[in-house]
Amino acid sequence: MKKKLVVLGLCGLLMVTGCGQKQIPKLEDGKEVVAEVEGKQITADDLYSALKEESGTNVLINLIDEFIISKEFTDEDAANSYADRQYKYLKAQYEAKGTDFDKYVLQYYDSIKDFKNMIAKDYKATKVAENYVKSILTEDEIKKYYEDEIFGTMTVRHILIIPSYEKDASEDDIKKAKEEALEKAKNLINELNNGADFETLAKENSQDGTASNGGLFENFSKENTDSAFWAASYKLEDGKYTTEPVESQYGYHIIYKVSGNEKPSLEDSRDKITAALANQKLNESSNSVQIYLAKVREKYNLNIYETTINDLYNKTINKLK
Repeated sequence: MKKKLVVLGLCGLLMVTGCGQKQIPKLEDGKEVVAEVEGKQITADDLYSALKEESGTNVLINLIDEFIISKEFTDEDAANSYADRQYKYLKAQYEAKGTDFDKYVLQYYDSIKDFKNMIAKDYKATKVAENYVKSILTEDEIKKYYEDEIFGTMTVRHILIIPSYEKDASEDDIKKAKEEALEKAKNLINELNNGADFETLAKENSQDGTASNGGLFENFSKENTDSAFWAASYKLEDGKYTTEPVESQYGYHIIYKVSGNEKPSLEDSRDKITAALANQKLNESSNSVQIYLAKVREKYNLNIYETTINDLYNKTINKLK
């Protein structure tokens, strides 16, 4: 009650100005004047015409997208959690280089909260685009990915020989170190050919963390393994080892295949496949998310009745393609 009385009293003091609001003048034709300078009157219509050409399209699409995203994506906790993780990651990255990240962010945003809200907003928009892409994937696309990219897990033993050289080594020194590592790997293969035990050689020679366990690397999948290592392992029959060293990003490997599991069924792999295909499509270009968001707007029967903004919107979308 006290607050209400205070506000009423304040309005009484400001009565001459309309309780804090200036009286908006109008022209004879009824147009509102929003500003005047040296006798030049700028009307609300003048302001609207200028704004719609400069930023009207962006403002309108942001409003439309906010509505659509509120319908399509409702997991606010996931978006906020993602924003928190990204903020912490970026902060650690910048501050490791001696930059005050919060101070840097506040050059462009009113608060850290606004910055996180922007990240969350982008996350939700990307998820809406991702879900749309998943909805238009064809069964042929899904089956092809299944045939080409889905494999069972494998278990192998391996011996890793890492070329040894200093960080500032010359090209000649690096080349020599690689030749020595390759030669050592070849010699170990010769020992295997002469009946040596693979597990024992791994324990004695491998420079990988699995050495103490005889080089055992269990149930690994394609997506989290060096491509050369995976390809060589996949080609081997169970109980066989590579007859030539396999070069990976880590060094030279000798691989012994223990077992390979059959790949999961198409239905068991469907979610993984659709996620991978959607990710591929969203990364085809820097504009992919915006292109698919435009498709989502079409799904919601978007109609822009204002001619100028509609033309600018269509030009913008066409440039994205």
